[in-house]
Amino acid sequence: MYYRPVNSLVPTLLGLLIWCSGAALFPSIARTEIAQTNRTAPRELRMLLAQIDAAANRRDLKAVMDFYDRNFIHGDGLNRSMMERLLRAFWERSLQLNYSTEIESWQVEGESLIVETVTQISGIQEVAGREMNVNSIMRSRQHFVNQKILRQEILTEKTQLTAGPTPPTVTIDLPEEVKTGERYNLDIIVEEPLGNDLLLGAVKEEPVRPNAYFNPSFQDLELLSAGGIFKRGIAPGLADNRWISAVLVRGDGIAMITQRLRVVEN
Repeated sequence: MYYRPVNSLVPTLLGLLIWCSGAALFPSIARTEIAQTNRTAPRELRMLLAQIDAAANRRDLKAVMDFYDRNFIHGDGLNRSMMERLLRAFWERSLQLNYSTEIESWQVEGESLIVETVTQISGIQEVAGREMNVNSIMRSRQHFVNQKILRQEILTEKTQLTAGPTPPTVTIDLPEEVKTGERYNLDIIVEEPLGNDLLLGAVKEEPVRPNAYFNPSFQDLELLSAGGIFKRGIAPGLADNRWISAVLVRGDGIAMITQRLRVVEN
């Protein structure tokens, strides 16, 4: 059996930690529509990242939550209180954590500052009583109003956890976005030759829902006859976000990988 990794819990929370303020830093452009990249990001915005980084590393929950609007909403259906619970649980499980963020683009629309970021995370997390190395990357869009983060949407995300002396090196070939009803291929490949080793694995698809953050699922492993998992899927008929998760076990190593699949209207 395997424990589904916390999926977007890792990148979602870190992305929110990094972008907890912004719009009020630029009152002179509050009503000017602009679109800029990381190279043109104001110095105040870059300094803000370092300040929030320090607060997160201190694991100061109150300081972080003070930046959320009371009416905060998340594209995955989370509200402010749910995010606070998730953040507390995430810190309790994380033994070590390092992350960095770049501004991909930013613009001002009326009273809102809209920022798209790319966040990379690495560290050590406890999963089902086992210490696992975490590597994650997320692209997200944040909306700030009156110095508070009001909305966030995860655009893309991929998280990989590994454990053991020699975990398999795994790559995933999966589109980030498909249209409703569209067929797509899922290839999860172990890069090293199998030799005489046995390879166990499983894959799971599930909708991104608030209760999935709090209730990780289990699934039996199967003996794989090839060096990975190769599936063909069909996107649901309605627009949605899905988690595609897989686990691969070989010898004394484990690799778990999760990627978000965005399903958009055809």
